[in-house]
Amino acid sequence: MKLVDEVEITVTAGNGGNGCIGFRREKFIPLGGPDGGDGGNGGSVWLEADENLNTLVDFRHETRFRAQRGENGMGRQMYGKGGEDLTITVPVGTVVTNVATDEVIGDLTAHGQRLLVARGGQGGLGNMHFKSSVNRSPRKATPGEDGEERLLRMELKLLADVGLLGFPNAGKSTLIRAVSAATPKVADYPFTTLYPNLGVVSTELHRSFVVADIPGLIEGAADGAGLGALFLRHIQRTRLLLHLVEIQPLDGGDPVDQVRAIERELEKFDAGLLDKPRWLLVNKADLLPADEARAEAERIVATLDWQGPWFLVSGLAHEGTRDVMRRVQAELDEQARQAAEAADAEGL
Repeated sequence: MKLVDEVEITVTAGNGGNGCIGFRREKFIPLGGPDGGDGGNGGSVWLEADENLNTLVDFRHETRFRAQRGENGMGRQMYGKGGEDLTITVPVGTVVTNVATDEVIGDLTAHGQRLLVARGGQGGLGNMHFKSSVNRSPRKATPGEDGEERLLRMELKLLADVGLLGFPNAGKSTLIRAVSAATPKVADYPFTTLYPNLGVVSTELHRSFVVADIPGLIEGAADGAGLGALFLRHIQRTRLLLHLVEIQPLDGGDPVDQVRAIERELEKFDAGLLDKPRWLLVNKADLLPADEARAEAERIVATLDWQGPWFLVSGLAHEGTRDVMRRVQAELDEQARQAAEAADAEGL
């Protein structure tokens, strides 16, 4: 199923039930007094994160959701039944924004996490609440309050540990096929990947991480060129970026220029992305003899003045890929250890 990662929906909470105007009528009790009950509260609308979902496609066809209304109050001081809450399941990683105010209401990042997006209306008061020494037969009750209604924009940001960056045809899909069980489409033309793919990379027994294959970026992606602008949000949650570049681009361009072009797009979209750990993978080493490939990779690294780790790999030939994945696992483990130490220090 293709990924749908941004939708708008309208949610309406239930109205509260009306209060009742009633009087006690029983044999031998001619002046029983007011006994109208309150209306029930309207149901609220909740969003709940579900790790078994990975797309918002269901909301393309169903865009309006309404919780149940509260029942009206009745005589004999009987309260109306409250409306049932409506729970809408969404994928883990969904960011919810109120379109009217452009305010982020919440970010659902864990399975089972719930978010209240529209509160049900309060039930009205029955006339039994308005009796007094000077008004023993009140004919007053209040209507139920309206439930909240909101237009929401939901964006899905994939929860992946590692994101793959690169120009179209850099070999990202081939690499994710080589290191995981994911099977993205691979072909010798640009923009083969039209939506993000997730793969689980197992390095050892009970040790693994999730890698996201993002559609290829081109210059101007942050401004809407190509497909990358639609999916740059998916690398915002990653802990490590693997920047793939062809050792010998199909268009005859310089790999150095491609790396710098993508760096400019990252900075334009979200400057914080450049602060993430980013490793350079010079891919398609099988296109050149081994000594020439090593020399060209070293030229690229030297020209870029690349300060971080870099690797010469071939996703197609599976050369160097497992070593990179083991290094990635070690890096993620170290980040987790440092985060735990920082959390412990804050708790002291």
